[in-house]
Amino acid sequence: MKRLAILLAAFVLALSLASAVPASETARTFLKGTQAYRNGEWPQAIAAFESLTAQGVDNGQLYYNLGNAYLKNKDLGHALLWYERARIRIPDDPDLRFNYAYALTLTKDERGLQTSPLLRIIFFWNYQLSPASVRWIAIVLNAALWIALTIRAVRRKPLLRPAVVLLALAALLFSATAVYNYVETSHSRYAVILPAEVAVRSGFSDSATQLFLLHAGTRVRVERASGTYLMVRYTADKIGWVKKADVGVI
Repeated sequence: MKRLAILLAAFVLALSLASAVPASETARTFLKGTQAYRNGEWPQAIAAFESLTAQGVDNGQLYYNLGNAYLKNKDLGHALLWYERARIRIPDDPDLRFNYAYALTLTKDERGLQTSPLLRIIFFWNYQLSPASVRWIAIVLNAALWIALTIRAVRRKPLLRPAVVLLALAALLFSATAVYNYVETSHSRYAVILPAEVAVRSGFSDSATQLFLLHAGTRVRVERASGTYLMVRYTADKIGWVKKADVGVI
C-alpha cells in the first residue's frame, strides 16, 4: 500500500477554507491523526480524521487518509467506502488508484453491476478518463470549435471542412458523455457493504427470507429506502433489503 498523503500546508489551507473549523484547530487535529498513523495507532488516526469529517470538512486527501487508516486497521468495508468517496473528489490521484485497486483484491464478492466488455470497448474514453477529465475535454473542444467557426466565418470560407467537422463530432461526443455522467451521478446512489458479512433479505426483519450474502467492501446500488432499511441491487437479478447500519452510502 502506498503512502499516507500528508502535504500539510496545502492540506490544512484546503480544510480551513472548506469548513468553519479554524485552521489552527484543523491543523492540530490533522497532525494528531498523522502522528497516530505513523505510530501504527490506527484507531486513534481514524478518530482524528473522522472528527474532521464530522465537522464538515470535505476533502479528497482526508478521505484517502481515512481509507488508508481503515485498511491498516483491517476494516475493509470502511476502507473502500472512504476510497470511493475520495475517488469522487480526486479521481486522478495515482496513489489513491493504486490503494483502491489493492483493496478491491481483498474483497470476497465479484464486482456487481459491471458494464459489458463490448460497451467498455465502444465507449472506451469514458472508462479510461475520470468524469472531471471528460468535462474539461468537452469544454476545451467546444471552445476550440467556436473559435474555429468564428475564424472561418470572418474569413468567409466554407464552414464544413473535414477538420471542423471532426472537431464538431468530438465536441458533441464528449459533451454527450459529460451529460450522461452527470445524470448518472445525480440519479444513482451507490453504497459499500461494511460488516464482514451481510444477509440480503426479502423484507424488513431478520426473519425475512435470506436471498443471498454480501461481504465487506462490495459495492451496491441503492434503489430506495424504507425506515431503517435500504433496498440494494448487487446485480441485475440480485436485489433485496439490508439494514442502513450495514452499508455506507458513497
